[in-house]
Amino acid sequence: MLTQIKGLHHVTSMAAKAQQNSDFFTKVLGLRRVKKTVNFDAPDVYHLYYGDEIGTPGTVMTYFPFPHIAAGRPGTGEVGETYFAIPKGSQDFWKQRLEAQGVAGLRESEIAGEKHLHFDGPDHDAFSLVEVDGDARTGWDHAGVSEAEAIRGFHGASLRVSDPGATKELLGFMGYQEADKKDNWSRFVIPGGNGADFVDVETVRANVARLGAGSVHHIAFAVEDRAAQLEVRKALLDTGYQVTPVIDRDYFWAIYFRTPGGVLFEIATNEPGFSRDEDTAHLGEALKLPTRYEPHRSHIEGLLEPITD
Repeated sequence: MLTQIKGLHHVTSMAAKAQQNSDFFTKVLGLRRVKKTVNFDAPDVYHLYYGDEIGTPGTVMTYFPFPHIAAGRPGTGEVGETYFAIPKGSQDFWKQRLEAQGVAGLRESEIAGEKHLHFDGPDHDAFSLVEVDGDARTGWDHAGVSEAEAIRGFHGASLRVSDPGATKELLGFMGYQEADKKDNWSRFVIPGGNGADFVDVETVRANVARLGAGSVHHIAFAVEDRAAQLEVRKALLDTGYQVTPVIDRDYFWAIYFRTPGGVLFEIATNEPGFSRDEDTAHLGEALKLPTRYEPHRSHIEGLLEPITD
């Protein structure tokens, strides 16, 4: 069993409109845009990162906004819902705020004894806010959201699969422990995690999901550094998983592999972080490009939809 994984690192999804996406996460949810860069494999598409003040691993929601992309189709083999942690007693504030902003899909439920406020993102992305008592992480005080209500980061996420057996076995191998179970749902928790500690496994009967706007592209798990990442990579390879080489994403190093349930997993390092090429006071303001694309900056900037803050 692995011991290097410390919870979620980030969740990366797809969107249709860059400005709409940025406005939703910064002006509605009150997160900070901590990086404005491009998809390293498709530099005519933004890669936008939102999180706490410095983009702490476990707080960062990221997006590829593809203009004219078709809507995703929910199904199996994908992340179903992403959960954000909010302070105890703040759900009424958020319900009123989201209603006032015209956010769709609002409903309340209880999962594993926790109060969830579910809502849709601009592309019908599935989210919920979960009241968490004693979360020591500091929220980003922004856009009319005070520290007393601010999102702390991720609480967890759900995986939608048709056959949960191998996915549960994988999570156990990654260091997660089954903490609760009911009908077609199981909850896994990482002991001593970073606050983004939970992964729920939902067994669903549906077609395979189709990627598009509103779909999660991949879910990333955090390890402290490159040494820990290499240990995880070797263990996964030894177990029979097909794992990519280590890829430099400028703000972290990444490896990827496809789970038995069809979900794309990433293992990402906590180092070096989003301040490696920007002062903390100005994170997410300027367009940052990988070194190999810098000579083509003018052309790339001409292809990207301008984003006004």
